[in-house]
Amino acid sequence: MGEFWSKMDHYRQYRRSTSYSYSRDYEVRGLLNYSLSCCVNSLLQSFSATTELLDILNKWYPSDGIEQSNVPQQFKNALLAMRDKSHPAPHRDFLDSLYYHAIRRGTQQDADEIFHIILDLIQKQMPDVCLAQEIRSLYEIKVETQVQCSKCLFIQREPNSLFSLPLAIRESENTLESCINSYFQLQNLENGEEHHCNQCEQKQPSTHGLKLVSLPLILCVHLKRFRNDRGFTRKLHSKVTFPDNFNTGIFAAGQSENVANDSPRADEHYSLYAVIVHIGTAMFGHYTAYIRPTQDQKWYYADDSSVQPARWADVQDTYKGCDTAYLLLYRKKSCNSSG
Repeated sequence: MGEFWSKMDHYRQYRRSTSYSYSRDYEVRGLLNYSLSCCVNSLLQSFSATTELLDILNKWYPSDGIEQSNVPQQFKNALLAMRDKSHPAPHRDFLDSLYYHAIRRGTQQDADEIFHIILDLIQKQMPDVCLAQEIRSLYEIKVETQVQCSKCLFIQREPNSLFSLPLAIRESENTLESCINSYFQLQNLENGEEHHCNQCEQKQPSTHGLKLVSLPLILCVHLKRFRNDRGFTRKLHSKVTFPDNFNTGIFAAGQSENVANDSPRADEHYSLYAVIVHIGTAMFGHYTAYIRPTQDQKWYYADDSSVQPARWADVQDTYKGCDTAYLLLYRKKSCNSSG
């Protein structure tokens, strides 16, 4: 118990000394690997580079009575401590909170799954509901599922939201734009896959599609490199090229009809600032991250405790092979003061 209260006193003194302030320009620091924590380590690097997230968290002043296992509290502590070079283990308590609530210690994790777990736990455990919603809105992709009856043309609509855009990739070469087009492509529901039409009151051949409603300030793209073939999971090493910058015109294909009024403008621009990389196979893997904190800063490569400068050419090496991009994080340029 004495060690617990000593640690709590340390965090109280740390919070007072920093006054919840931080530098928007910082050097990426390494994180020790505890119990196969490379997945969380890489995600923390991307979260730390998301200054918009830190701006929201710095509005929150949690009470001293909050439980030590509270994920949002330890998440905030970790992100602040990562900017303090004197802190010996900035993310250790955050890892413990995740092990307590959600994931098993010493097991391989999936980066997209852990990304969702962290954001979901923030929504559930953050006492300030308004700030939790701000964090949700920061990452939330809004889409609308549309199923149109081929006989009566009635359209059933259902809103949905995502924290990452899950893009399937082909065995051959891919581009980010081609993957997006495939995701929003209409699918025919027939030959045993007919959909029940509420207007016809029976199953009918239909078309199924997704319409993009809105994009968030921070767009996370999930390149689905793991495929299940007859109960065996394998990794796709296919080439997937992605740009440093893009405008939202790449979402235009298949979005011309029945689009919600608040759909994204085609002239909005996004800039890549983090790439979570998966190294190895589906069964034996390791995660690292390329990070560019602001538009005018250089790239860094973070492999657990090792951090070194990197180039855009190094990031492009993750298009294919053993070390492949798995999550891409883009920020809307207008929201980046340095952009």
